[in-house]
Amino acid sequence: MAQRTQLVDTLKASLKAHGKTYADVAAALQLSETSIKRLFSECNFSLQRLDDICKLINMEISDLVRLMNESSTVHLSQLSEEQEGEIASDIALLLVTVCVLNRWTLQEIVDYFHLSETRCIRYLAKLDRLKLIELLPKNRVKLLIAPNFKWRENGPIQQFFLEKLEADFFNSRFNKEDERLIVINGMLADSSNAVFQRKMEHLAKEFDALNSDDAGLPLEARNGVTVVLAMRRWAYGLFDDIRKK
Repeated sequence: MAQRTQLVDTLKASLKAHGKTYADVAAALQLSETSIKRLFSECNFSLQRLDDICKLINMEISDLVRLMNESSTVHLSQLSEEQEGEIASDIALLLVTVCVLNRWTLQEIVDYFHLSETRCIRYLAKLDRLKLIELLPKNRVKLLIAPNFKWRENGPIQQFFLEKLEADFFNSRFNKEDERLIVINGMLADSSNAVFQRKMEHLAKEFDALNSDDAGLPLEARNGVTVVLAMRRWAYGLFDDIRKK
């Protein structure tokens, strides 16, 4: 019963994340909204009805079970300096790591990149040893990262991206429909600065939640997206020559 309740809770969270209400479910199942509420409160679904609800949000029952298992596992929130260094030192391992964290399958990685299946499996075994994933039978992957997982501040991974990808990332006019660059400047008290940083953290959590919700979609329906949120006390070096020291 406990597992059934957990599965229904996961289903409710997934519906909410996709903007679906009890009324939407009632329309899809051709039942009254009262009946739907009763089904959810009693956690009493047939497999057919559960499948119909999953289809409403483009999911399979297996996707729902995976999300339930991920939410119930004790997850890793951060790697050690040495573990990050091991990943950052091998560009192919880093690539596989990023793909896996974005829920690519082994076959998708092999199909998309010039990496052999044997090499990918070797990298997956390394990630299993690092406790980022659990490598399951048939080379399926179970993520072991927490929702708040992040790379170390100024750690090897973050330094790699700053040193290698900064110029490439900003080599854009950010004028496409799926791009946006906002640069703002002002003067804030320390208390206001702290408030804004908390809002940045909240926005990052929303991004992680959306990324998790979309994990059940096919690979071709998802696009790689990188968001940079940065804030620091800084004055334009352009004015150094006329600034009083």
